Amino acid sequence: MALHSAPLRSRSHRTIADLAETLPLAWESLLANRLRSILTMLGVIIGIAAVIAMVSIGRGAQLQTENQLKSLGSNLLFVQSGVATTSSPALLGAGSATTLIWDDAKAIASACESVADVAPVLNRRTQVVHAQLNTSTTVVGTTPEYVRVRDFLPLTGRFFNQIELLRSARVAVLGQTVVDSLGLTPGSALQQTIRIQGEPFTVVGTLEYKGVNSFRDMDDQVFIPLTTMANRIVGVNAVTGIALDSISVSARAAGQMDAAQYQITNLLRLRHRIVPPRQDDFLIRNQADLLSASNSVAGIFTALLGGSAAISLVVGGIGIMNIMLVSVTERTREIGIRRAIGARSSDILLQFMIEAIVLSLCGGLLGVVLGIFSSLLINLALGWKAGLALDALLASLLFCLVIGVFFGAYPARKAALLDPITALRND
Repeated sequence: MALHSAPLRSRSHRTIADLAETLPLAWESLLANRLRSILTMLGVIIGIAAVIAMVSIGRGAQLQTENQLKSLGSNLLFVQSGVATTSSPALLGAGSATTLIWDDAKAIASACESVADVAPVLNRRTQVVHAQLNTSTTVVGTTPEYVRVRDFLPLTGRFFNQIELLRSARVAVLGQTVVDSLGLTPGSALQQTIRIQGEPFTVVGTLEYKGVNSFRDMDDQVFIPLTTMANRIVGVNAVTGIALDSISVSARAAGQMDAAQYQITNLLRLRHRIVPPRQDDFLIRNQADLLSASNSVAGIFTALLGGSAAISLVVGGIGIMNIMLVSVTERTREIGIRRAIGARSSDILLQFMIEAIVLSLCGGLLGVVLGIFSSLLINLALGWKAGLALDALLASLLFCLVIGVFFGAYPARKAALLDPITALRND
C-alpha cells in the first residue's frame, strides 16, 4: 500500500494545483465580457426565482386550504342527507324527501361511544331585514352544541341556549358579514330586532370572524334554534320528525374518527332499515379524508407550478451552451497558444467547464435572492403565512450545478479537442 500512496498523493496535489490555476483564468474570461455573462445568467436567474416563487405559492395555497378545513372544527364528520328513493324509476326525484331527522342526531349522540358532540343542521337561503337594509344570507337552524362542534365562538353576546331551543324562541346569532351588511357593529347589534321572512328575531350575539373557505363565506350566516327554524321558517317537517339537511359530528379524538364513522353508519342503517342490496340514503364525509384529498390536489398543483417554472431553467442552460460555443469559436487562437506552450487537453476542458459552472451557479445564487424576495412579497400581498420552500431552494441550486456541467460539457469538449496547429492558424 505504501508503494501506491505517493503517486496517489502527487496526482491529487496536481489536480488541486491545476484547479487553483484554472479558476482565476476562467473568472477573468467571464469578467472580460461582463454584459454577455450577465445576459447569459439571466435565464438561470429567472428560472430559479420562478421555481422558488411558484413552489412557495403552491405551498401557501396548500397551507391556506388546510387552515380553512381545520377552521370548520376539530375531528369532524359530516353526515349528509340523501334522497329517499322508490322502486319505480318514474318516481325518482319527484316527491323525494330528505332522509335525516332530528331523532337521528339524538340517537347518534346517545348511542355512539366515539362521538363527543352532535349538531343537527337545517338551513335555507333567505332574506334578512333590519330597518331599511336587507341582505340575502344563509339562515341555519341548529342546537347549542353547534358552538362546540364547529368552534363558532361568540364575539359579543352569546349563543342561544337549550331553553330557547325548547321554547322555539325567536332569537338569532349573526355572522360578521351579516352584521356588516345590515349596517350594524358587533357591539350595537345586540338586542336589535331583525326580520327573517317577516318574523321578528332578537339578536343575542355575534360570532367571531371565520373567514372565507373554498366552500363559502363562513361569516355570511344567521343562526337560530332548530325548532324555530322548522316551525316558523321552513314550515314543513317530515312525518317522523324535524327533517335535517346534515348532521355535524365531532369525534372524541382524531384516532377515533374511523370508529365514530363506523358506529354512525351502522346506527343509521338500523334506524332507516337499510339492508343489502339497498344503498345508504345518507353520506358521511370525514374531515381527515377531505384534508387528505385537498393536500393531494395541492401537491399536484405545486408540482405543476414548479415543473412549469423549471422549464425556464432548461432554457437558461441552453443559453449557457450557446454562449460557451460562441466563446470557443472566438477564443480558438487563444486555445492554440495555450496548447503550444504546454497546456493539456484536460486543462482546456477544465477551464471551459468551470466557466459554464460559474455562470450557472452565479445565476442560481442571484435567482435565489430574487426568489426569496418574490416569495416574501407574494405571501405579504396575499396575507399567507407560508414559509420559504427551502427544499425547492436547495434542489434549484443543485439543478444549477447539473445544468452547468451538462450544458457546459459539449463546448468544453469541443475546445479540448481542437487541433493546436489548426487553432494557431485561426485568425
